[in-house]
Amino acid sequence: MNKLLFLNIGVPELFLALLYPIMVIYCLIDIIRSTFKDPTNKIIWIIVVILMPCLGSVLYLVIGRGSKIG
Repeated sequence: MNKLLFLNIGVPELFLALLYPIMVIYCLIDIIRSTFKDPTNKIIWIIVVILMPCLGSVLYLVIGRGSKIG
């Protein structure tokens, strides 16, 4: 009963499928709106998140947010 009948996926898979694009969009918006200590970091993080969305978003949230000003 845990499966969604029309998609044949479970609730955890549906949650992850919805969380993934939201996380990528959040990271891109945060990068664009932020000011970084080194201006080239903004472009580098945008490229990383676009080319490797899942890993790039996680790396940005863990490492990249520390290189912002303020």
